[in-house]
Amino acid sequence: MKFSVLSTAALMSAATVNAFTHLRLNKTDAALIVVDHQLGLSTLVRDYGTVEFRQSILAHAGLGKLFGLPTILTTSADTGPNGALPKEIIAMHPNAPFIHRQGEVNAWDNPDFRAAVQATGKKQIIIGGIVTEVCTSFLALSLIEAGYQVWANTDASGTFNDKLAADANRRMESAGVTLMGMFAIAMDLMRDWRNTPGAAEVLPFLDTYLVDYSLVARNHGYAVHNGTIIPGEAQIL
Repeated sequence: MKFSVLSTAALMSAATVNAFTHLRLNKTDAALIVVDHQLGLSTLVRDYGTVEFRQSILAHAGLGKLFGLPTILTTSADTGPNGALPKEIIAMHPNAPFIHRQGEVNAWDNPDFRAAVQATGKKQIIIGGIVTEVCTSFLALSLIEAGYQVWANTDASGTFNDKLAADANRRMESAGVTLMGMFAIAMDLMRDWRNTPGAAEVLPFLDTYLVDYSLVARNHGYAVHNGTIIPGEAQIL
């Protein structure tokens, strides 16, 4: 009897371990959505600095262009205090569906928006929005309910304070939403620096939107072209 109980426990433990599935982004089955990254709403964001967050929302839109992802733009009451979508984002995606919601808080409640998402034919959806606990979270949860796999770009989702961001992220994650920053999303889409887009396309993108990482490439490039080994370096290389 004891052996039977232990065997059952071991099998259950093994099943639990094997039940994990690593959801990976696939650029051929992914679409990107810009949710309410509006100028007025941007003034509400306090969990990121103003300059940092502006770069992040431009980078979010830029991911769609870089990887050739079907991209959907949507705004909420953009003729009022929420403000317009930054012109830089619109310029990146001049032919993208642009859904101007006039009342729906959750973008999924807008039939034109739902139709645009369905028209992509993609099952993996990357989103970022303002504010995190409303525009990002509500849509993410609705997409999960509708059977999509959802990645929330935490760099491009901002809100009033860190607590609200943490609450929203916890709610999304518990529902099956994958939380990732821009760099991780870009790396998952790229998969291999030898791919296309790969190093030749992604490094200039990072040089614009993630200078921290581009400095690694710049340092190496300058060293190769202009570097001179000084005494002591040869011994540690």
